[in-house]
Amino acid sequence: MRIELEKRPGASRLFSLLSPVIAFALTVVFGAIMFLALGKDPLEALYQFFIWPLFDVWSLHELMIKAAPLIMIAVGLSVCYRSNIWNIGAEGQFTVGAIVGSIVPVYFYQWSSPLLLPIMLLMGIAGGALYAGIPALLKNYFNTNEILTSLMLVYVAQLFLDWLVRGPWRNPEGYNFPQTRDFVDAAMLPEMMASGRAHYGFALAILAALAVWFMMRFTLKGFEVNVIGQSQRAGRFAGFSSRRMVWFCFLLSGGLAGLAGISEISGALGYLQPQISPGYGFTAIIVAFLGRLNPLGAIVAGLVLALTYIGGEGVQFTMGVSDKVTRVFQGMLLFFVLSCDTLILYKVRVIFAGKSSEAPPGQPVEEKAS
Repeated sequence: MRIELEKRPGASRLFSLLSPVIAFALTVVFGAIMFLALGKDPLEALYQFFIWPLFDVWSLHELMIKAAPLIMIAVGLSVCYRSNIWNIGAEGQFTVGAIVGSIVPVYFYQWSSPLLLPIMLLMGIAGGALYAGIPALLKNYFNTNEILTSLMLVYVAQLFLDWLVRGPWRNPEGYNFPQTRDFVDAAMLPEMMASGRAHYGFALAILAALAVWFMMRFTLKGFEVNVIGQSQRAGRFAGFSSRRMVWFCFLLSGGLAGLAGISEISGALGYLQPQISPGYGFTAIIVAFLGRLNPLGAIVAGLVLALTYIGGEGVQFTMGVSDKVTRVFQGMLLFFVLSCDTLILYKVRVIFAGKSSEAPPGQPVEEKAS
């Protein structure tokens, strides 16, 4: 017996739209089973995880804070993945964007000017883009695997940040804590509303999603991304360059990840420390696929995944479960999204075959498919 995947003649448009909903429903069902296995009331746990944060003002602000970097990074990754280019190192680009964007407020910590914040944001974009340019360079000129190179550079960036905040950038007045000086008010993204601490990083994420959606929908570059993603050979016939596309996708996704990094520092934290991300760069991969590789879909998916962070913290304190529950939910969601997408494009065939060695030459082996 063997199991094969047979490509369907045409994908169902209805199930393509329903796939994220089905994946989310399956995640909830298996999440309930997980809570039951942990000895917790599954209904109470799911209520605390997904419903309660939506009725608390503080939680809604935290939801926007956590959704902002997820949306920004996922928007850039959706362009990469549509063009069949696999940037897995957004977490490192997020970190480098935060580092480069923090250079001015760290070294010129007494400077306060309306120009300070725009300079920081632009430097964050440049830092993330340049760091993403490393795997692009290696892929174009040395034919390396961009999955491995971009992923390995994540750990380089994280260790470099750790060295900086424990060494040359450590606050001399910070009682030996591993963090930089606090940023001045001019270096901080202002709050959007007086009722909480949600900042304008969320607005930047929405604007980035709208801009990339417009590019993908109405410009030649968006058409080029889709053509090369579906067939590099067709792209070459159309005069499109695969090398230029690698540069474009990596620089765009890295720039948005860098913008997310400096927005997180200047909006939510106010200083650099060894840990500045709970894994936004990796979670954004789930956001991109849950949003159907569509920048507008990334907005909704980013809010859903941000809800798992808030809900995970809630059940951790109220029900005493591990903080790893959030990662388990995110992993299950990615698994079910990819599984549903696979079953939309392929059908499963279970083939029962007899002993081929006993069959006479030229006689077909009996098979049954389901």
